[in-house]
Amino acid sequence: MVVLVAIVLGAIALGAFIGRRVRHLSESLSESFGVLQGAMLGVVGLILAFGLSLALSRYEDRRASIVDEANTIGTTYLRAQTLAEPVRSDSLRLLVAYAKSSIALAESVPGSRAANAAAASEQLIQRRLWSLAGDALDGASLASAPRLYVETLNEMIDAQTTRVAALSNRVPGTVLFLEVLGAAIALGLLAAYVSLVGRGLLGVVLAGVLVGTLLFVTVDLDRPTRGLITVPDTVLKNQLQSMQLPPAAEPSPTQPVR
Repeated sequence: MVVLVAIVLGAIALGAFIGRRVRHLSESLSESFGVLQGAMLGVVGLILAFGLSLALSRYEDRRASIVDEANTIGTTYLRAQTLAEPVRSDSLRLLVAYAKSSIALAESVPGSRAANAAAASEQLIQRRLWSLAGDALDGASLASAPRLYVETLNEMIDAQTTRVAALSNRVPGTVLFLEVLGAAIALGLLAAYVSLVGRGLLGVVLAGVLVGTLLFVTVDLDRPTRGLITVPDTVLKNQLQSMQLPPAAEPSPTQPVR
């Protein structure tokens, strides 16, 4: 935020300085400056809208992916309750640990050591759950409960892959650079034009505040776990809370309870 403010104010100050220095040429330069700054503002408006649209779509994808993963974890937990022992208890315990790892991933900065550790923990639990699912199928090859459970477990694994990919899907740095550069040039030209014709800079400063706010929102939306606009993990926490309750279903009678 500090960097954006410095760039915006610096561009306005530089433009105003140049405009004052060439004010004696206002009759010959005012028309060309006016056309140039008008065209530049239009182009920057399109770039800002494009960048904000990219950041917003990625933010919505992250919100949707975290809801999908929470739903698949909940469904997998419910279907695990219908398995026979000892697979049932082991799977339920691992699914609770899996939900905790998902929350840790949601609260970590993408690409950080904590995020990588949470993702690795999820993958390790997935392998253990898949192994237990194979044991359930071996013990009751004709039962429907293990097959339904395996189907949902596969969906849960896919949901985690989608979510990790969504967290890593950032707005290209080139787009953000063009937004900042274009905004600085446009505001500089606007300030130069206003100074050239001898008017106040209040309107330019207000335009700078608006442009700076749009740039900040674009950058903030692209940081899912930091800043003012974060992807909420409430749905995962609610799911974990429901998993702390005693299981509602009894073990499957297809295998003897050990």
